[in-house]
Amino acid sequence: MGFSLSLEKANAILNELKKEYRIYAPKRFEKQGRYSDTDIIRYDEIDSIEEIVTGEKSTYSPKEVLFPITQTILYFTEDEYRETKMDDKKILIFMRPCDINARKVQERIYMGNGGFDDFYYKRLREKVKFVMMECTKGWDTCFCVSMGTNKATNYAAAVRFLEDGILLDVKDEELQGYFADVAKAPFEVEFIEGNETVVELPQIPDKKVLNAIKAHPMWDEYNSRCIACGACTIACGTCTCFTTTDLFYTQNANVGERRRTYSSCQIDGFDEMAGGLIFRKSYADTMRYKVLHKVHDYKERFGENMCVGCGRCTDRCPQFISFSHTIEKLNHAIKEICEQPVSQS
Repeated sequence: MGFSLSLEKANAILNELKKEYRIYAPKRFEKQGRYSDTDIIRYDEIDSIEEIVTGEKSTYSPKEVLFPITQTILYFTEDEYRETKMDDKKILIFMRPCDINARKVQERIYMGNGGFDDFYYKRLREKVKFVMMECTKGWDTCFCVSMGTNKATNYAAAVRFLEDGILLDVKDEELQGYFADVAKAPFEVEFIEGNETVVELPQIPDKKVLNAIKAHPMWDEYNSRCIACGACTIACGTCTCFTTTDLFYTQNANVGERRRTYSSCQIDGFDEMAGGLIFRKSYADTMRYKVLHKVHDYKERFGENMCVGCGRCTDRCPQFISFSHTIEKLNHAIKEICEQPVSQS
């Protein structure tokens, strides 16, 4: 159902919604960016429509609302533990189509994977509704159209931002009650149909080619380029890895809390095991692992690529490593391997 709202009316309804919902959207934080006098755009609670950043891509994805960077999951004493509590408020998140598709990727990992649900993710996810922000232009590092993630249907409402108001398509019956006295208006959400950046999705035909790709010299350049900072995976909307740490209180060494915090295959020590065994010993190895997981391994398991083409990893890399260019290099390597003459031995 379509509605047309002035900014004044939209903010009045937002205030009513805030009685029942925590409302998150991309929000500007001035002079908190990577460089001096630069801003950062990240997801946080908003109090007005004007706070929502609509003309720029958020620096980080909305995943940190559902999967916080650092999250206390339980408290413990000498002989018992208690899971952290949550308030009763539901959650509304304003996000673009690629980010809605990214949530689907994460949910395959955290909910129902191997017959198990991640309790802490699931209890948050069950409270969340998505408000899709119409996205028709994109930015220079986006390649969502190539990844098939430029469109989404899993949303409670869709919004188009105008200079003096907004248009809304409200699908969720519970939300429709807030718009009983709002003028109806035709609104059909539009989606971006073409990006500046276009990638060809890799097609690895068999295990023999896959093994040859793993040994291909294309990865060697990342030994000198990647610095294992993890900025790409922190910004990524689909990365799911974390580590857990027990924090013991000073007053009593037997009492404390367990936290989980983002971790990443791109950070030194991530794959080090007891006894000092390390699976991926070079930055070339870790880059190969990440890239193949995003555009091949995940797809082999779940039928869709893990990458949604948001381009945030490229935006955040201090070494200017472009993920879309890396995919193209992978395609060239596959072609090179497949065109090699078959050995007669």
